Amino acid sequence: MPLTQEQKKQFKSIGHHLKPVLIVADNGLTEGVLAELDRALNDHELIKVQLRLSEREDRQAAIVALCQSGRAELVQSIGKVALLYRKNPKPNRNLSNVIRYQG
Repeated sequence: MPLTQEQKKQFKSIGHHLKPVLIVADNGLTEGVLAELDRALNDHELIKVQLRLSEREDRQAAIVALCQSGRAELVQSIGKVALLYRKNPKPNRNLSNVIRYQG
């Protein structure tokens, strides 16, 4: 289900204060990166990903691949940083960035 503009606006304001929890470097999307992506999305729901790839096309392709493999929605992409969201049906109140920053 795609995010509404209001949800994206809210998530962008939350994401502004987040640090990247996942870094994609020259090795690309390895099994370890994808496993960490899945774990981070389960725990935090809203995460920031840093892409240390020099070419813009490579970064865009990596973002698309991350969204597909992580079943996540792209909230925002600026430069070498992407903000991804995937709803967790049973979020942990202490870990979920969405819950922690709403209240």
